[in-house]
Amino acid sequence: MPTLNWIGKDAVVKHHKEVPFRMLQPVAELSYGEAINPENENLIVQGDNLHALKALLPRYAGQVKCIYIDPPYNTGNEGWVYNDNVNSPEITRWLGEVVGKEGETLDRHDRWLCMMYPRLLLLKQFLSDDGAIFVSIDDDEVHHLRLLMDEIFGANKRLASFVWRTDGNFDNQAKIKNCHEYFFAYSKYPERFIQPKVVDPSTSETSKLNKPFIRNTIIKNGPKNPVSSVTLPIGFPADFEVGTIPARTNAWPHYSLDLIVKDASLTNQVDASTGWSSKDLLIEFIKAGFQPIKDSKNQTTRFVLTKTGAIEAIKDREQASHVISVVGGVGSTQSQSVELAEMGFKFSFPKPVDLIKYIISMIDDKNCLVLDSFAGSGTTAHATLKLNDEDGGNRNFILVEMDENIAQNVTAKRVNLVANGYSKDNGEAVAGLGGSFKFCKLSQEPLFTAEGQIRSDVTFAELAEFVWFTETGTGYPKGLKPSPLLGVYQGKAVYLLFNGILKDRGDLGGNVLNNRTLSVLPAHEGQRVVYGARTRFDKAKLSRMNIEFKQLPYELTVKSWV
Repeated sequence: MPTLNWIGKDAVVKHHKEVPFRMLQPVAELSYGEAINPENENLIVQGDNLHALKALLPRYAGQVKCIYIDPPYNTGNEGWVYNDNVNSPEITRWLGEVVGKEGETLDRHDRWLCMMYPRLLLLKQFLSDDGAIFVSIDDDEVHHLRLLMDEIFGANKRLASFVWRTDGNFDNQAKIKNCHEYFFAYSKYPERFIQPKVVDPSTSETSKLNKPFIRNTIIKNGPKNPVSSVTLPIGFPADFEVGTIPARTNAWPHYSLDLIVKDASLTNQVDASTGWSSKDLLIEFIKAGFQPIKDSKNQTTRFVLTKTGAIEAIKDREQASHVISVVGGVGSTQSQSVELAEMGFKFSFPKPVDLIKYIISMIDDKNCLVLDSFAGSGTTAHATLKLNDEDGGNRNFILVEMDENIAQNVTAKRVNLVANGYSKDNGEAVAGLGGSFKFCKLSQEPLFTAEGQIRSDVTFAELAEFVWFTETGTGYPKGLKPSPLLGVYQGKAVYLLFNGILKDRGDLGGNVLNNRTLSVLPAHEGQRVVYGARTRFDKAKLSRMNIEFKQLPYELTVKSWV
């Protein structure tokens, strides 16, 4: 498979592993409301998204079903800066420099790829097995992004390449008016991605896609559908009450006898001959005593005889699904800018709420977690709350915004207004959509000190997330009560002795594995791994007890998960 190569690639391939783990520090005055369930709260995180993603990973790895990002398009008009502290001479010289236009900054595409690569690698770790990541882009980097996504996720993991018709005001002086952007959709396991139960927003309200059923003839003649006979027995349903369809050979199906219908059902047995599109399904329906059956797409299906003598299949549509690769009718950046201005914000090129709402709705889970690590004005949070309001969902969002001013004065304030309600400049009241969020910043110091010690202010719960991620590569399960037994993963029990977790069990020296602490640890029949300050058992005895002991902090390292 073709792959990309660029200046600095070798230096960033493993850069995400070098990024230290930091802690999330809540900021009460910038947060809004109280989550109904603290284990499922919305988050807005201010900080470099590479560091923020690393901080969030121990809690949310493998738990996000919908990732949407709108990274810099690298148009030369955005003024984005490469700031990753990569230990490479060829990259170090980029630090703090604004990336200019094509021709001004000759390595601008290299810088963009160096910025995107480690972030996409981390985002992949957040994605659930049945989830999807959506990445917006335009013509400047679409070719590079496609190859980059193929390399990180796999070329066979691409769900679709969408074209978004932007529906804005276009420069009339241009020789060719540019009215589109793109977004790619990838999944770790495309076969597990559930078919979206949504209809393309540009679909007409009168379209048959919006009808509660699908009705089509099953008569299909051609080389691949040779004529064959099916016996329609007494009782076969009709869509009319009374009537007679004469025997015939001049129209399909051919009928051997007159068909006599009374009380919307056939009163005599008749052979029907034609080419069929669903012969096996029709026979199954007859054998089922004319009770509805399931087709190959799990649609409830029944068959009826019509007044014209046709035989039609009627498929009940529990939930329409019609997602096409060209997306329109979801607003524009211009219309979204106007809406933001009415809320008191000025922000360049915001994505329209309806576009992101449509993307999120492709995930068949009203309780899923949505992640956006290039949050900007907060459209993803707005779209999540709006979709919850429309369909009664309970989706949660995590936003990451690097710029402190934008995060506090645009992202958080906008989401606050959307949740609480607001008045436009003209006095029109806009009802709140409900919801809350916790605003967090990243700790200045990482989880480990420069000497390799665990920071003194780290709580048991915070370290538990990290230990669990170290052992399993998955996010720490939610809703667990504090316990030295963090959980069991693939048959192995994971324990943590830290911050006196056993202090309520008497004088046990709670951070040391010895006979006393071992006697009160929750039991597990099978392999056990215990993290603690030290152990009183030698390796031979640990082996006999099927225990692997790991000393804090020296053996607390993530080696292969990221």
